[in-house]
Amino acid sequence: MRFSRKEFEVAVDDAIDLIPDELFRAMENVVILIEQEPPPSDPHLLGLYEGVPLTQRDSSWMGSLPDTIRVFQGPLERMCSTRDELVHEITVTVVHEIAHFFGISESRLHELGWG
Repeated sequence: MRFSRKEFEVAVDDAIDLIPDELFRAMENVVILIEQEPPPSDPHLLGLYEGVPLTQRDSSWMGSLPDTIRVFQGPLERMCSTRDELVHEITVTVVHEIAHFFGISESRLHELGWG
């Protein structure tokens, strides 16, 4: 299943819109980027959070570069065969990476069904 860049952006925006307002407001200094492919070292990666989770920050964090969430269009499209499936996987990926920003571990995300 393939989306145009614009369709993919809309699906990511729709996933972000599912984040409750109080959590979204806590997401200061975070950039969400769409990239076509993940790093060659992990070609099946769907998303990636890079930064310091809120649960690990202290006063020295202030003024740091923004945390980054990357959503990789290519692998998401390759794993899905229908539009609904792709929209669902984009949503799962966005929520999953935002959860890492809030300090939720990979194992806990799997327990919650977001893994």
